[in-house]
Amino acid sequence: MGRNHLEKLMLETLAIEAEQAKQAGTLGYMARALTMATLPHKEALGCAFERKNGLFNLSILAPPSVGLPFGSIPRLLLCWVTTEAVRTGSPVLELGPTLSAFMAELGLARQGGKRGDITRFRNQTVRLFSSSVSLRYSDKAMDAGLGFNVADEYSLWWNPKSPDQLPLWKSTVTLGSKFFREVIERPVPIDLRALKALKRSPMALDIYCWLTHRLFYLQKPVEIPWPLLQLQFGADYADDAHGVRNFKFNFLKHLKNVCLIYPEAYIGEGKRGLALKPSPPHVAALPEPKKPEEWRRMAAALPAPHTEPAAILLKTTTYEKARQTAPGFDVYALEQDWRDWIAKKGEQPKNPDSAFLGFCRRKAKPKTA
Repeated sequence: MGRNHLEKLMLETLAIEAEQAKQAGTLGYMARALTMATLPHKEALGCAFERKNGLFNLSILAPPSVGLPFGSIPRLLLCWVTTEAVRTGSPVLELGPTLSAFMAELGLARQGGKRGDITRFRNQTVRLFSSSVSLRYSDKAMDAGLGFNVADEYSLWWNPKSPDQLPLWKSTVTLGSKFFREVIERPVPIDLRALKALKRSPMALDIYCWLTHRLFYLQKPVEIPWPLLQLQFGADYADDAHGVRNFKFNFLKHLKNVCLIYPEAYIGEGKRGLALKPSPPHVAALPEPKKPEEWRRMAAALPAPHTEPAAILLKTTTYEKARQTAPGFDVYALEQDWRDWIAKKGEQPKNPDSAFLGFCRRKAKPKTA
């Protein structure tokens, strides 16, 4: 891990320790079932994928023409839809007005090209919303299962070639009814800043979400053998002693980063596996009502999710006024210059629309000799 990345993680840690997630407006949630077993870390062959956590199995199916979701992007997206569902109490979620704005809200950089974040984001969004999930618990006494679609329907009106352009229609997703109930009845509280700090590694994101959930209810010390952890987190490793050693090495490497963000976690390497001890939760627990209307009442008391300055949303009429204020200029190029200028200043304008129009007027003003 590079020195700059380590220093950035340490700064994120200090910020999280200095201010509780609820106070900072960065309280988020992750679906409980998807912290117990996880998505693929890298592109998987075929259209079916399975993870195992003890007696719990998670299977994901995707259309062959679309493919399975993988990597950090669908994990960040799952956190966002879970958080919004809990916050609004509704399965119908409105995505960002532009592709750039929505990516900024998830802490993703706007980079074009075949391998850029813009192309990958849209591709992974389609993969996730097209997937169905099957959960199964099985022991000697009983078998139980649950199947659901992540989304019943979705509409993405984003153009990757013009990520800042406002579309004619809103982009939305309607969560599957069973997935929505799973999300709002059993959410795991997490800190959104932690996810943004760890977003470079899918495994680090999985470890953080799993530890947040596992340590929340842990009552006594436990040691989880490395082969069992490999079944849960490491499907990309060989199913032999050499594969377990490789998995253990990489797991501990990513665990160090997670511990920078979650220093209160009492964990360490045991004789045969990972040793866990009862620890303070990373985010203080909230009441867990079981009915959507109770979540809606709670949502009114929760602060809106924190957004970076780059995620400021301008009104549609502002773009029209900007074209009149600066005729002949590319309004979206001006907007990007304005956002870069705001980021350098480090101050968010009280009235973004007026501030942007003032910026356009200054740019359009003829230069005197």
